[in-house]
Amino acid sequence: MSGGGVLKRFGLLYGSSPAMEALYRQIDKVAATDATVLLVGESGTGKELIAQTIHQKSPRRKHAFITVNCGAIPSHLIEAALFGHEKGSFTGAERQHIGYFEHAADGTLFLDEITEMPVDMQVKLLRVLECGRFMRVGGDQEVKVDFRLIAATNRELETAVRQGNLREDLMYRLAVFPLRVPPLRERHGDIELLAQHFLALLNGKEGMHKVFSRRSLEVARAHPWPGNVRELKNVVQRAFILSSETLEMEEYLAAPPPHPVCPRAGYLNFFVGMPLADAQREIILATLKHFGGDKRQTASTLGISLKTLYNRLKEY
Repeated sequence: MSGGGVLKRFGLLYGSSPAMEALYRQIDKVAATDATVLLVGESGTGKELIAQTIHQKSPRRKHAFITVNCGAIPSHLIEAALFGHEKGSFTGAERQHIGYFEHAADGTLFLDEITEMPVDMQVKLLRVLECGRFMRVGGDQEVKVDFRLIAATNRELETAVRQGNLREDLMYRLAVFPLRVPPLRERHGDIELLAQHFLALLNGKEGMHKVFSRRSLEVARAHPWPGNVRELKNVVQRAFILSSETLEMEEYLAAPPPHPVCPRAGYLNFFVGMPLADAQREIILATLKHFGGDKRQTASTLGISLKTLYNRLKEY
């Protein structure tokens, strides 16, 4: 069962809704400049794809696009990761290391989940943005660098500042050109078109000709999609794997939400049949929150390595 309308492509983005058309117009205007862009939107809305699209449409497109997830780098390593370090600057520094700032020279640096960056590092980032110079860890010579910065967060800016996750001065420096990324529930008309797009990709890859039932598309249009485009794509893939010729999505959307309710402090509730990956995600995030963001303690308590924890957090 096919739906009406044509899904528009803009750079790496797909969508024909008024909300996305408005976003495209803003991207077109800011891409041609060197202005710092701050993307604000819920998880799963495609902020990294927006950042890549801005880069591809900018005068810097022939140079590097570097992505850094600020929440995936241990706090004690993030300075060396961004600034680089000199040989012998600390135990294990056996050679000079070039950081992300230098790798992004003449290109674009995308700092995802900027509110997860330690506050002391935010001060140092602010200085780099103001003067375009920095020193590698253990170095005594300033390095001059020119890159375009795009940052992103899934938190409301004022809330992040109030809770101490984002310095107010850095917020104003980043938000030269703020872009609000619309959640999927506000993209009227795009849900069905995107679902058909993801199904077409799967059909092409597997050499099949599966279609959606009419009921599936009706249910998809009514679903709030808290996980946004990422959730829609995952649901389509799950339905594709488990359905025969006609895809039924309703059973995958009618299940209880993946976020368990905490009946009391220190406990989580899970529904029977909850995917193991979802349960693991909630346990990890709840434990991390319990220990105030201490990743080392979280990994130790859960009986996993610190590297495994960072890999999981990067996936989430």
